[in-house]
Amino acid sequence: MAIQNYRWRQHEADEGHQRLQKKRVTLADVARLAGLSTTAASMILTGRPDTRLSADAHAKVHAAAASLGYRPNAAARALRTDKSRTIAFISDYVATTRFASGLIRGALAAAEEAKHVMLVLETGGEPAREIEAVEAALDRQVDGLIFAAMRAREVFVPDIAISIPVVMLNGTSGRFPVSVLPDEYQGGRDAVRLLAEAGHVADIILLGHNAEEEAGLFRSETISRRFAGIRDEMAARGLTFMAELSCWNWEPDHGYGLTRAQLQKQRPRAMLCLNDRLAFGAYQALAEAGLSIPDDVALVSFDNDELASYLRPGLTTIALPHEEMGRTAVELLLHPQGSAGATLPMPVVWRGSIRTERPGS
Repeated sequence: MAIQNYRWRQHEADEGHQRLQKKRVTLADVARLAGLSTTAASMILTGRPDTRLSADAHAKVHAAAASLGYRPNAAARALRTDKSRTIAFISDYVATTRFASGLIRGALAAAEEAKHVMLVLETGGEPAREIEAVEAALDRQVDGLIFAAMRAREVFVPDIAISIPVVMLNGTSGRFPVSVLPDEYQGGRDAVRLLAEAGHVADIILLGHNAEEEAGLFRSETISRRFAGIRDEMAARGLTFMAELSCWNWEPDHGYGLTRAQLQKQRPRAMLCLNDRLAFGAYQALAEAGLSIPDDVALVSFDNDELASYLRPGLTTIALPHEEMGRTAVELLLHPQGSAGATLPMPVVWRGSIRTERPGS
């Protein structure tokens, strides 16, 4: 019994020691170890340039902080400075969507470099959850809000008083003018240019949109810019499409069905697909028809979805610069430039679905 009692008391003592070890180190602890006042230690650790304290005092405080494992109290600092060093990233489906996860990766990297914490909230595009997300962020006294959309569009922002900086990422808002968007217009022009420079100036199909059939229908401001870039470059080169195949949802089954139906009428020499998922369906229809890419039909697309690199041959595409967009959104949030935001280039990703040289060259 005596041995058991000793072990119990020893266990109790160990737990007490662990509780003491886990107790948060305070600024007063650092000051005590350094032999200075709490005010002096605070000025040194916050980097005040006018402390008028000796180099030895600075060295003692930093050594004491390192020895004790001191971490500043973020909540207390927020009360003093009115800054929490936290930003909120509110999205529709970005957080759980592999395709758009680059937005978060870029934003997280920029936030970490700026020594900020990023709170990520996903709403599923539901207005009630969007209101809850904004209220939760404001309750935590974040320094700014980023509203992100998986697909570029006009983003709903709840009608809540927001007095902190706001940046729209891959979307726009009438309330908040600062936005980070891909340069869809130039991307559209580049897609046509790739085909033309590879020798494809006739028998080209536009897969996913027909201007006449969709007249008066609104997709999004950014997608409209993509259409404008495509049509301006076609006009500048004196080119016309052999056919324009319309579908509202740009998914593989629509790409497959439209391409299969077109092949029964007339075979194209090239296809400009409005996203990679449509192109994936087109690949399947072309393979079933015994046609080779790019020898029989060349393809160019948009987005640089992960599947674009898995196709054989790989799909040449105009990429969405997701990581750079996420990074830029954080930078604009923390360092406002007083502008309407940023438009970032969409890089060309060359793969095997277009010949890099013209036939016969």
